[in-house]
Amino acid sequence: MPKIKSPIWHPFTQHALQAEMTRVVRGIGTYLYTSDGRRIIDAISSWWVVTHGHCHPHIVRAIQEQAGKLNQIIFAGHTHDPAEEVAAQLLKLAPRGLEHVFFSDSGSASVEVALKMALGYWHNVGKQRVRIVVMQHSYHGDTIGGMSVGARGVFNEAYGPLLFDVTSVPFPTTGREQDTLDALEAACRNEIPAAFVVEPLILGAGGMLMYPAWVLREMKRICEASDVLFIADEVMTGWGRTGTLFACEQANITPDIVCYSKGITGGALPLAVTLCRADIFDAHYSKDRTRTFFHSSSYTANPVACAAARANLDLWQDPNTRQRLAAIAVMQEQAIEPFRADARFENVRRTGTVAALDLKTRDSGYLADIGPKLHAFFKNRNLLLRPLGNTVYVMPPYSATAADIDEIYAGIWDAADALAGKDALLA
Repeated sequence: MPKIKSPIWHPFTQHALQAEMTRVVRGIGTYLYTSDGRRIIDAISSWWVVTHGHCHPHIVRAIQEQAGKLNQIIFAGHTHDPAEEVAAQLLKLAPRGLEHVFFSDSGSASVEVALKMALGYWHNVGKQRVRIVVMQHSYHGDTIGGMSVGARGVFNEAYGPLLFDVTSVPFPTTGREQDTLDALEAACRNEIPAAFVVEPLILGAGGMLMYPAWVLREMKRICEASDVLFIADEVMTGWGRTGTLFACEQANITPDIVCYSKGITGGALPLAVTLCRADIFDAHYSKDRTRTFFHSSSYTANPVACAAARANLDLWQDPNTRQRLAAIAVMQEQAIEPFRADARFENVRRTGTVAALDLKTRDSGYLADIGPKLHAFFKNRNLLLRPLGNTVYVMPPYSATAADIDEIYAGIWDAADALAGKDALLA
């Protein structure tokens, strides 16, 4: 068994198979630089968080300036300008009808907050609605609530005794969308749930599965008709990934509760928010202290993280940012087009700046044997790609150039050649 050289326990890492980590010393734009002098193209935005590029100067300056003024303050009973400004700007940019912003520090936490808001709302208005409806193949984080509303399987099998039961509706595969809508309507009618939680347009860790905006709009309509709270988990799909600032814009809907994280600081620091309608806040607003929303973390609305988010929001006011977004989407479409006619691939797909394709292999899914081999191949090509089993996806920062995109897809093409037996690594 390989000797482990560090005491660090890394996330989503089987140390018996990967004893040595890649040591990164610097990041600029689309590139990461390692301690042994290699330049790596970050083709997945360092786990989907980096938007404008690593160490964007405007965000870096904001962090530096804020760190010298106020770096932390308890947020219970206190506030500060960066948080107030971020909240105000978010409400201007988010779908209309959302009026309150709750800060947390990770995507998982923002979903946990959303679930607690929903259950707290129904409890405080005197209705016993506790069931949650979810979508098949979904992923909503690794906290207990997040795992409970995510797909059951390898990610959470060991923790089953901790998880609460949910009702699942099928993923809306092409041609079978009505099955999903019918199942959701039945669940809303028969189970009288508290909320439906869904990843809009793209299911991330579930395999970069994509569905059209009209389905999202219909799901919101069904929930609205049954007075079921609609929770949009835009932790990954927000901040331009689907081609618009937020995915829900494409369906022209306003969620009752929505979660944003990852790109909220441009990928510089951890931060998350959960936005909600006024009546959800109002159900907790009372002189009766038992109706308080009991959730927090020590670093809620950390001023330095909020300063980074404020700088990120500045960049979204710049028309050049939207132009870069559109350019990345075009480059992605052009790059994946040849793969549609290649028999070695299937389900070649793109939504906005996110592209994905499945290699035809004997096994599929997150634990497909090809996954670690592909990862090793891309590492040797100085590409940061982290396939979801046999699913290869590309989600670059918006700083990526056409040359970067070409190099990424050349690596994917060569990996497929290797799989066909031209390279023993993947044979």
